[in-house]
Amino acid sequence: MLPTENRLRRREDFATAVRRGRRAGRPTLVVHLRSDATDPHTPGESVPPTRAGFVVSKAVGKAVVRNVVKRRLRHLMRERLALLPPGSLVVVRALPGSGDVGHAQLAQDLDAALRRLLGGGTR
Repeated sequence: MLPTENRLRRREDFATAVRRGRRAGRPTLVVHLRSDATDPHTPGESVPPTRAGFVVSKAVGKAVVRNVVKRRLRHLMRERLALLPPGSLVVVRALPGSGDVGHAQLAQDLDAALRRLLGGGTR
């Protein structure tokens, strides 16, 4: 489970990450990253924490499958939050094939997408 301060909840924040961020696609997911975002809802001059949100549509599968995919992605993202710049907004969108693959494949695709977005990988 992601800590509360690292959860992306507002529709505007999701839209900002998707529309104004960079995108990296993999066979099972697409990751959107907006790394220079500031949180207008946080008072003060402190650096906002990295926040992540997940989009798992009905195309992935029935409710049980979607919830399993969301839990896996949340767990994987929690371990990778430290790799991202402070104040980043991350949206992970699961593609229809993500319900059929295992935890290891999701982890591999997430790592590859994040590496590409952070400048460590090529196409």
